[in-house]
Amino acid sequence: MGFSSVLLLTLLLAIGLVFFLRAASKDRTTVVDVRSTLPPLKVLNGLSVWLEERGWKRDGGDADRQLLRFQGSVASSRTLAVLLSIFGSLGSACLGLVITQLYPVLGWWPLLLALIGGPAAGFVYQRRAARMECLELRLISSAEEEGSLLRIRAHRDELIAIELELAKSLQLATDGSLLSSPI
Repeated sequence: MGFSSVLLLTLLLAIGLVFFLRAASKDRTTVVDVRSTLPPLKVLNGLSVWLEERGWKRDGGDADRQLLRFQGSVASSRTLAVLLSIFGSLGSACLGLVITQLYPVLGWWPLLLALIGGPAAGFVYQRRAARMECLELRLISSAEEEGSLLRIRAHRDELIAIELELAKSLQLATDGSLLSSPI
């Protein structure tokens, strides 16, 4: 009876690892409206130069919609992949221990689950987290208006970097929700 409850808890931990893997590689694309007192051309040029310095490549756009697109490759974190592999190995080894206690006839064979679970967790994370990202800059304000209003669609981390690094030089202002959010 006691071993079956340990098995249940171990399976719940495995489910938790699966959901952590999904969350670690989840798409976090967000849309933010950004204002600036500078003219649109200066803001767009400043953003374009900064993005290209960070490795983003221009991917065209739409002149009618006043839209610029950039593409960049996002790499997975090797540290997180190693950490997830360790957790996967330990969790699989625990599951193997519980199975050997429940079914002693199997001998030590269930412990080999550790050799599968660890590399599988790291592999799944690396495959899902490494992908191409798209960043879109759309000019909302017209050329006659004073200042600029842009709508930026990008990964949340990139939007935070824009807000932290370019807010002063390009006089950018957002509602501040990116920096105040706990996620």
